[in-house]
Amino acid sequence: MFKPEIYIQRRALLKKSVGSGIILLLGNDESPMNYADNTYHFRQDSSFLYFFGLSFPGLAGVIDCDSGEETIFGNDFTVEDFVWMGPQPPVAVRSASVGVNNSAPQDRLPLLLEKARSQGRTIHFLPPYRPENKIKLFELLGVLPAEAKSEASLDLIMGVVNQRNHKSPEEIAEIDKAVAVSVDMHVTAMRMVRPGVRESEIAAAVQAVAVASGGQIAFPIIATINGQTLHNHYHGNTLGSGRMFLLDIGAETESGYAGDLSSTIPIDPHFTERQRDIYNISLDSHNRAIEMLRPGIPFREVYLESARVIVRGMKDLKLMKGDVDAAVEAGAHALFFPCGLGHMMGLDVHDMEDLGEVYVGWDGNPKPTQFGIKSLRLGRPLEPGFVLTIEPGIYFIPELIDQWRKKDHNSTFINYEKVEEYRNFGGIRNEENFLITPDGCRLLGKPKPKSIQEVEEERSKKLPL
Repeated sequence: MFKPEIYIQRRALLKKSVGSGIILLLGNDESPMNYADNTYHFRQDSSFLYFFGLSFPGLAGVIDCDSGEETIFGNDFTVEDFVWMGPQPPVAVRSASVGVNNSAPQDRLPLLLEKARSQGRTIHFLPPYRPENKIKLFELLGVLPAEAKSEASLDLIMGVVNQRNHKSPEEIAEIDKAVAVSVDMHVTAMRMVRPGVRESEIAAAVQAVAVASGGQIAFPIIATINGQTLHNHYHGNTLGSGRMFLLDIGAETESGYAGDLSSTIPIDPHFTERQRDIYNISLDSHNRAIEMLRPGIPFREVYLESARVIVRGMKDLKLMKGDVDAAVEAGAHALFFPCGLGHMMGLDVHDMEDLGEVYVGWDGNPKPTQFGIKSLRLGRPLEPGFVLTIEPGIYFIPELIDQWRKKDHNSTFINYEKVEEYRNFGGIRNEENFLITPDGCRLLGKPKPKSIQEVEEERSKKLPL
């Protein structure tokens, strides 16, 4: 939690941005695993956390843009609650800690909203992503769950996006901490990788690093020998000689800020020649994208250049052919690079994805529809204060190769006979996190081993199992 003045200022800017009406920000409730008292780790809604700073279930915040009045609604603990969870500060005390002078029990919220509706006032809310908050909006405002997203306030969405997209010094310091811990998680994995180790052992060890730091993991762990599957959360395989291990993990600080890094590690002591070739092409694309980061450049241009670097490298290996620019324009690179280049990051690992990529990453402009680039979550011109990931990759996805080859898709640019030799290669990705500064960019956290030499050196520092 930051100083109360920070939250007061954030809410003041939001009132000014939205202009008039009532802003309703719903916090999250506990989420049961299999019965009410057995819950998952609690995670507060990020926009509620940004404006009210309270990581506690069962809260809702109301901001009156016209009167300036702010109220947090929530119930105090009962004696029965104290027995199981210990004493907790009253809602009024919690509210005062973030500069909110008014608090009330939850049953007062429907009365306030009903009065506002009867006066014809606009009630602004964000698109809900949890089913219980969809139900709450139905009970409070009569908004059908299926229509909650479309009925959400665009004025509020844009107000939140325009604030949260620009990270303050306090936020950047938190993200630096999250990324530094994330690097430690990756180094731990690099020192564990060897034939015979289970994916689950590495997943457990890296999660322990995050928890030991006082935080949590920022998203489900990707720790896999099948790196061609971009979001692979299965951890049941055993590492074997001749393969590579792909790790995509990040830490979340106690205050909720995320890191997000990826590494690809040889299971044997050294990369094979073929692995080195593909790894270096991916790394060249990664480093070229970093060189381009600066205010004013559309991130879409950075993506397209990173794709051109991959096409040039694949041509050198005879996997692709023809004109590089034409190949990228046709989307031929997407056989190997079917995802985006990066995304915004902050309180959410994919920052504000619940509010809509078109607003967060594309400034309200329509996203492309071509396979590959349509997965680009960020395309807008970069601005100082933006925090983002850089994560190009090269993936050999047998099912995608078969589908494209059957249709003779982009055969002008793809040498399918040569591609067949790599169909069981897997996938490679490096990922780092950057802050856009007034004159360029800054790596967040601390450097992660990413060159072949650096990765192999860490790989040689074996941790005892």
